[in-house]
This record gives sequence, C-alpha cells and structure tokens, in this order.
Amino acid sequence: MSATGLKTRITDAMKEAMRARDQKRLGTIRLILADIKRIEVDERIELDDARILAVLDKMQKQRRDSIEQFAQAGRQDLVDIETAEMEVIQTFLPAPLSDDEIDQLLDEVIRDTGASSMQDMGKVMGGLKARAQGRADMTLLNSKVKARLSQ
Repeated sequence: MSATGLKTRITDAMKEAMRARDQKRLGTIRLILADIKRIEVDERIELDDARILAVLDKMQKQRRDSIEQFAQAGRQDLVDIETAEMEVIQTFLPAPLSDDEIDQLLDEVIRDTGASSMQDMGKVMGGLKARAQGRADMTLLNSKVKARLSQ
C-alpha cells in the first residue's frame, strides 16, 4: 500500500456507505476520518499507513474498554453500538496474528533485542509495537512479554 493507501481505502468505504445509505457504518467511518484529520491538522503532517494503523488500533482499544464498562453497567444497548463500531474499525485493520504467530514474533524480538530481564521490557515492547501494530492487542502482548522476561 502507498503512503495514503489505507486512508484512500477508508475514504472509498465512506463513499460506498453513503451510496448504500448505511448510516451506522458511515458514522463510524466518519469518526475514523475525523480522528485522522484531527491529528493531521494538529501536527501539520499527512499520516502514513503505519500511523493510521496506530489510530485504528487506539480506537479499537477504546471500544473494547467501553464494551467492558457498559457490560458491567448492564447497558446492552451501548454494548451493541460499540461492538458494531468495533466491527467496522476491524475491516480496515490487517488480519490479527494467531497465538502461534504472536509467540514466534515475541521470540524474534527477544532474540533481536538480546532481552534477558524485566529491565529490557521497553525494548521488547517497542520492537513488538512496530511489528504487531493493529494485528494484536498490545495489552495481551504486554502480559506475554512480562511472563517471558520474568522466567
């Protein structure tokens, strides 16, 4: 994908949702584009695909947190809305890594960074973030790294 390939895909999806009169999908896509635009205006840059993936990943995490809180509060109506938004966001993210792929990636990053203890946690997480952004839950990766480095 080119530097703006993902952004183009999202914009095209917005036009498609407008033509299909899919208001729920359209609303979520507009949220995504607004978030991207806000960062571009604030930082006076054009976001590349890696940075857009980071934005999508953050939005995904926010939805997961909201779903958990709404479920605890017994607000199924809000859980349904957040779940629908999360599904739309997922369509723009790369396929998630399997558990085996995560373990393999973790092994590679630990080997590449020479990590051997908890003091190396930052180096390992930095390497993982670059390779797994948008493809794995960073909270899950964090706990796997802690488990691996504390052995």
